[in-house]
Parts: sequence; structure tokens; C-alpha cells
Amino acid sequence: MKEFKHFINGQFVPSSISKTFENRCPVDDHVIGLVHEAGKADVDAAVKSAKSAMHGPWGKFTQAQRIQLLNKVADRINERFDEFLEAECLDTGKPQKIASHIDIPRGAANFKAFSETVANHPTESFRMDTPDGKGALNYGHRSPKGVIAVISPWNLPLLLMTWKVGPALACGNTVVVKPSEETPATATLLGEVMNECGVPPGVYNVVHGFGPNSAGAYLTEHNDVDAITFTGETRTGETIMRAASVGLRNISMECGGKNPGIVFADCDMDKAIEGTLRSAFVNCGQVCLGTERVYVERTIFEEFVARLKAGAEQLVMGRPEDPNVDFGPLVSHSHKEKVLSYYQLAVEEGATVVTGGGVPDMGENLKNGAWVQPTIWTGLDENARVIKEEIFGPCCHIRPFDSEQEVINLANDTPYGLCAAVWTENSSRATRVAEQMHVGLVWVNSWFLRDLRTAFGGAKESGIGREGGVHGLEFYTELKNICVKL
Repeated sequence: MKEFKHFINGQFVPSSISKTFENRCPVDDHVIGLVHEAGKADVDAAVKSAKSAMHGPWGKFTQAQRIQLLNKVADRINERFDEFLEAECLDTGKPQKIASHIDIPRGAANFKAFSETVANHPTESFRMDTPDGKGALNYGHRSPKGVIAVISPWNLPLLLMTWKVGPALACGNTVVVKPSEETPATATLLGEVMNECGVPPGVYNVVHGFGPNSAGAYLTEHNDVDAITFTGETRTGETIMRAASVGLRNISMECGGKNPGIVFADCDMDKAIEGTLRSAFVNCGQVCLGTERVYVERTIFEEFVARLKAGAEQLVMGRPEDPNVDFGPLVSHSHKEKVLSYYQLAVEEGATVVTGGGVPDMGENLKNGAWVQPTIWTGLDENARVIKEEIFGPCCHIRPFDSEQEVINLANDTPYGLCAAVWTENSSRATRVAEQMHVGLVWVNSWFLRDLRTAFGGAKESGIGREGGVHGLEFYTELKNICVKL
């Protein structure tokens, strides 16, 4: 039986409270292994290890030495690509065809991309006049913030974890990672890579467990954690904010979304269909940036609905290793129950089910997996719960609109503000609409096209702060001004 132990101070250690829980594959519900649950003592040991490493060899590394080491980590992930791919797909059930092009390459690239950013971004400097005429020089100096708690989600486990660990370590911090209890494998495997590459003990730590009264709460409430970065649903983010308020620790949060897609009649229909199929159904809809609300100009509404329906019904479900498969299961049976409850609610609220709405017949071998159908609805009022609440499944509602201002109002009528997609061949309209979206990121005629140098984060209940490129430096470092009298 495979075991997923904590990784603390360069060692894999068992639970101090002798608790474990099962890690199950959502494809067919078989047990992958047992995960060790952290008690307070485990989390305390991990945080102390991270704090101690700040004053050990890691704290004396030059920037060039850190970058060289993190590039080595990235290379080693790629050398062990197949192991990371297998671990990620067992945990999540996602098709290898997708994970091999997105999750693992991006997971490795995050170390190199953010190292380059840190190396090449200057700090500010100013000469100022003084009464004696000799002047003074002010210059900025960035220092690592200290111990960073990384709370990472289950939908893109390696990618979104290294999205935070990469810049944190590049800036000279140490980390304690709490991966989702649903997806412990790649965070644990990365511990092996850190040791193989010579990363000093305590720089990278992993503790497993749940949120309340478990690893998540113990970590975010720990006094020696200097900052917390979190990706996950909004209610959990609020809980973490309350914990971070004690000691006024910094937070960076990317939370839930109920993202709109806006399709104008002058769009390239092929591009809009292909892009919306991806944004609604890739990773079984378990993408924070996914599109759950689609607004289509009335003159092309019927054609768009018919073509999106046809595309959804052509998605191929099956085992991750099958190269023809492009649609996997949900991450767990508990999440399956949540998504199916919204499928039922949509019907109760008066939706027309265009396609899907239930559980597919996956045959005897896969019948125990967390499978649901890709689902499209029309006909709901904007006040319906299915329109207002994040589902995080392979589904979307399509509504017609008649004017530009109408659709802008509809798209912005949500407590969330993560992203939006706009489909139009009119560049003036694209710019005009994009600038009026109350979100952190707008795609025009594309979706999930990410330049790691750009700012990423949400507005309203979708998050606090921005990471990516130089923007992450504001969170992962303390900027001080040094004034030198000449």
C-alpha cells in the first residue's frame, strides 16, 4: 500500500497522531494509498524547520545560487516527467493528453519563469536634494518575507502549487505546503526532487490533512508563518483571512468564480465554439477560470447552442492513459454529489436541459468512478441559484442578449470577479467591453492563454492581490527604502 507521508526538514515522516486517510482514484474509486494526517506537532515541526532554514545555508545563498538550484529542480521534474504525470492523473483522473501538455510542463516551468523575473527586475532609486547641497540617495531593497504557507487546490495540483512555491523560493523564502487532501501525490513527489537537487532541508516542507481542526487550520493559525497564499473556494478564503488577521500576516488569494463568456454576432463562430467548449468542459469543468455563464447575441443564439451541444456530445470519456480521451471524472464522489445536486436544481428552477444533466454509462469497469455528463442549459432567470453560485463542474447556461450594454450589465451582475471571455472580431468593441468587465482578467478571442509575466488574480469575492511576473514580488518580498546621506 502506497503511503503519502509528510515531508519535513528534508525527511519523509509519518503522522505524529497515527492518523491516515485513503487517497482514492476518481476514475474507478480504487485506493491509491494512505495519506498521513498532520497533527499540531507535525505542522509545528514543519514551520520550525522552515524558519530555521531561513537562518541556515539557504539564507546565505546568493540570488544566482538560488536561481541555479531552482532551474535544476525544474529540469529534474522534466526528467521524471512520466512519474509526475502518472501521479497527477491518478489523483485527479484527468486525461494524460491534457496533463502532459499543461499540468506537468507548467509545473516545472514555474520555477524557471519566476527565477528569471526575480533576477531581471530592478528596484527603484532616487537622488534627492538636501539643504547642505550634498544630496542623498534613496534605493529600494527587497528581502524575503520568511515562512510562506502555501494552501493549494486539487484541480491543478502541481501547476498551482509550484505557481506559488516557485516565486516564494526564488525570492529567498521557505515554504510549508498543504496540498488538498484529494491530491497529495505530486506535492509529496516534489520532496524527492528537492532532495535530489540539493535543496537544503527545511526550505520545502509538505504537511497533509484537511482544513478545520487539521493541517490547514494549524498552518494558517501558526504564529511563525509570515504570509499565506491560497487558491480555493471563497468561504475557505474568508476563514483563512480571519486567521491571518492575528499578527497582521500578509495574504494572497485567488478564490471562486462564476465567469461569463460573451459571444457577439460578429465573432468567428468556429473560434467561439472551440474556445467555449474548452472553457466550459476542460478538466471536467474544474477550472477556476472556467465559463459557467454564456451570453450569446440573439441573432446567432440558436446556431451557437446547437453547435456547442454537438461539441459537448463528441467529448470522449475514459481512462486517463487512453490517448483518445479528453474528458475525465470529477475529482471525488463528494464533489460529484455537489455537482449532481446543481444538475437537479437547474431542472427544479425551470432550465431546459440542452444536453447532459446526469451520470453517463461508463461500463462495468468504471461504474464506480466520479463521472458526470457535460451539461448545457438554457431558459433560466438570472436570479436562479444555478446562475449565481459557483458549481465547478462541466456545465454552462446560455442566454441570449440584444445589446452591448445589456450584456455588460448581465456579465457584471455577480459577487465574483475572476475572469471573462469576449468573442468578437470588432477590436473597438473588444477593448470597450473588456475594460468594463469587473474582473481581474479578460480574454478576447481566446481562453486560458497565460503569459507568466502578467498579473493574475480576482476582483470582488474572487480574490485579493495579484501574482505573476513582477507582481508576485510585492507579496513574496518586503520592500524597504534605504536612504543614504551623501
